[in-house]
Amino acid sequence: MLHLPHLDLMLLVKTFGYPGIFAAIFAESGMFFGFFLPGASLLFTAGLLSSQGFFNPWILIPGVTLAAILGDSAGFWFGRKVGYRLFLRPDSRFFKHEHLQRAEIFYEKYGSRTILFARFVPVVRTFAPIVAGIANMSYRTFLTYNVLGAIIWATGVTSLGFFLGKKVPGVEKYLSLIVIGIIVVSSIPLLLEAWRSQKDEQGDKPRTE
Repeated sequence: MLHLPHLDLMLLVKTFGYPGIFAAIFAESGMFFGFFLPGASLLFTAGLLSSQGFFNPWILIPGVTLAAILGDSAGFWFGRKVGYRLFLRPDSRFFKHEHLQRAEIFYEKYGSRTILFARFVPVVRTFAPIVAGIANMSYRTFLTYNVLGAIIWATGVTSLGFFLGKKVPGVEKYLSLIVIGIIVVSSIPLLLEAWRSQKDEQGDKPRTE
């Protein structure tokens, strides 16, 4: 994930406008070369700017949600059709095998729920739909988790930026801390799931006398 000072990110969002925002969310959601884009911080910043009148929230929020859904779907079909070729690619600035492997491990652990959980994990959310396509997940199941994840992540984070921008004066000064908080809070369901899985595994182990 690319880390930019919040003022630079706000300037970039203002400069590129709707097309830049939608394209970035689309690419970061499922294009293997988009893993470095600042997904959550971009969404929050766009929502914040929307509260200041730079964007229309009725265009912005549905737009980023749709871009997230379409990006994941594009990643899925890329994985289904040609994703295996990624394993043959050498590492480069825009692709590293370790990123794909992280998504694979995530998928092996959580199955179809990966598409929902991965929305809140940078890099993994970019490669998870590709791995799902390679693994031949049912598209109907994929789409269900895709839409649900996009609503919670894209709609939720952007709406939070809009709400805080309206209610908290000078909130842009704390952008970095807020984004970190979003990542921590959104990781709670994932941590709970990991704890539950570990507990179930321990319960399945045979007891020794």
